[in-house]
Amino acid sequence: MVDWPQTCLGKISQIYSGFAFRSQDLREHGIPVVKIANIQDKRVSPECGDHLPEDLCTEKLDRYFLHQGDTLIAMTGAGSVGKVGKMPRVDGRFLVNQRVAIVRPDDSRCDPAFVYFALSQDFYETKLYGLGLGAGQPNVSAKQIGELEIPFPSLPMQRRIAEILSAYDDLIENNQRRIRILEETARALYRERFVEFRFPSHEKVRHVASNLGDIPQGWEVVTLGTQLAALDSGKRPKGGIRDVEYGVPSIGAENINGIGRHDFVNEKFVPREFFQELRKGVVRDRDVAIYKDGAYIGKSSYFRDGFPHSECCVNEHVFLLRANGVRLKQNALYLWLQEPATVHAIRATNANAAQPGINQQSVRGLELILPDENTAESFDRLVEPLLAEIINLAKRIQNLRRTRDLLLPRLLCGQVDVNARD
Repeated sequence: MVDWPQTCLGKISQIYSGFAFRSQDLREHGIPVVKIANIQDKRVSPECGDHLPEDLCTEKLDRYFLHQGDTLIAMTGAGSVGKVGKMPRVDGRFLVNQRVAIVRPDDSRCDPAFVYFALSQDFYETKLYGLGLGAGQPNVSAKQIGELEIPFPSLPMQRRIAEILSAYDDLIENNQRRIRILEETARALYRERFVEFRFPSHEKVRHVASNLGDIPQGWEVVTLGTQLAALDSGKRPKGGIRDVEYGVPSIGAENINGIGRHDFVNEKFVPREFFQELRKGVVRDRDVAIYKDGAYIGKSSYFRDGFPHSECCVNEHVFLLRANGVRLKQNALYLWLQEPATVHAIRATNANAAQPGINQQSVRGLELILPDENTAESFDRLVEPLLAEIINLAKRIQNLRRTRDLLLPRLLCGQVDVNARD
């Protein structure tokens, strides 16, 4: 093992907070604004909910645009402070919001990718979280981040270590890109068949009136509840699970990110004894899940083929849905829930509620257009290989991350000879 020298992060990087955008200035379209919520599983997601209109972008914002070599760190929040992330590929312009620290390494003195990998160790997130504790909400400053000491081998050694670890990240990113393409294809097929009604031989089928507009003859408008075999949510033990480090994974709202996407880093657990006594909320193969309350109600996910776990449950903030499998199957149910119109309808059911949330009655009352049995069956066969491959790729990503995360600390402490030459 090599005892690498250490250096303070602030000596080799610029570190400062993102810009304090006014909420009234942000829109649905424009330049994407990266927030703390975008920092997930050591990555920065490019999927942003808020955007700054182009006409409000001035020169004073230039330093807040995300650069390829930047590492971002969450500066506040009980469940967020200290989280580290990097956008694998910065395609286009992204702005960084306040309370997200921008760490911009000086690439003449260090390798930016090496700096990211060093900071991505859990040790630093834990350390920053500890520094942020105090009265009120946990919070760290740019100064505290700059005082972090990281390993600092020679620049050729940094580049070699970063090269090895980046190879894993490149494979992960490639698989994630394939997942996005497969899901976009499945969703496009769903819209073509069930929104635009362009299914095989559709031109031979006349349309009839319904309360959701004209629909193909033989199809009908139904409420979701009539097509469900099960709809339930879970729970967690009284007193919480703060001190439960091992057991059975308990999936919460933070894990509802869509098919093949799961936040393993922030996963919670319930004791096995508690799990064995559960009568509801135990995940079965191909269960579809909905986030039922809070800021992102209507988000959904799909648990199948042993991903994210062969054995797990959900908490009280998540609904599990199982279709009866006749004219509504699980593949179509998940894709229907991904439609913007469906998400809007779900959120509209609690538009006047003081606390955002949906209940079983409102979910069961959602209306959808149901195809005939033959169309439902043929569509299920069409999209099944696409969704199955998404899960296969997600499992590969999980294995790649495990291997990379085992290798990471060994490389950074010099346990692995990488044959770098000064």
